[in-house]
Amino acid sequence: MRSWKLVLLIIALVVVAPDLMAQCAMCRGTVESTVSNGRSVVASDLNLGILYLLLAPYLIVASIGYLWYRNSKLEHGRRIEIAGRVKRAMSQM
Repeated sequence: MRSWKLVLLIIALVVVAPDLMAQCAMCRGTVESTVSNGRSVVASDLNLGILYLLLAPYLIVASIGYLWYRNSKLEHGRRIEIAGRVKRAMSQM
């Protein structure tokens, strides 16, 4: 089952990749034309916009990772507490 999901993901990425490359070429063409006209502010603003858009996925992944870490740490603490209770109960027998 897992291998089919991986195959479908790879196929989807291959199908979508040409559209992504076309967008990059359009952005590059816009920057080249504005820089050749002497307006370098557009290029720096475009680069800032790209960095801003790249930030969102990293923040989402970092948030999920932090929540996962925190929950696993809490769960580990609960397991240790339960193991301690069981150990004390067994020693009182």
